Amino acid sequence: MVPVLSLLVPIALSAVLVFIASSIIHMALTAWHKNDLRKFPNEDAVMNALRPLNLQPGEYGLPKPESMKDMQTPEFQAKWKAGPVAFITVRPSDFNMGATMFLWFLYSLVVSVFAGYIAGVAFGPGTEYLRIMQVAGCVAFVGYAMGAPQQSIWWGQGWGRTARNMIDGLLYGLLTGGTFGWLWPR
Repeated sequence: MVPVLSLLVPIALSAVLVFIASSIIHMALTAWHKNDLRKFPNEDAVMNALRPLNLQPGEYGLPKPESMKDMQTPEFQAKWKAGPVAFITVRPSDFNMGATMFLWFLYSLVVSVFAGYIAGVAFGPGTEYLRIMQVAGCVAFVGYAMGAPQQSIWWGQGWGRTARNMIDGLLYGLLTGGTFGWLWPR
């Protein structure tokens, strides 16, 4: 067993490497995620229709039933059939990219802590690189990628976007696993 406090360097470095890799993916390789979101055909009209509603940041669905029983009413069924059926995320207009990037880095640290913890419970000092890389990398992959399919299954996110996010998660898992394998206590 290796205590998680003995793994602070690989935890921090793997989070930094993931942060750098994700920055490159999203800022330099812009074509990779370019089509993740679709543009409304008449964006200005949609924004002008929503603006007077003064929607607070959050997740919205339409049509939105009040209960499971309400879903069975003819009125709700008519709304559903007429469409559109939509799930919309509203962000504040003063969106702070710096704060979001900080939260992403914190998330990366948390994933690395769990990867280190699980590898530390499973293996002792001196374990070979590949075994550490496999376990820490797999745990990190699960942390970064395995929640993505839920967005397609339940919320209608395009499977292409989900696949790209999971490939990103695979890269982050490989970076995390590789860092732990490299810096594992001897």
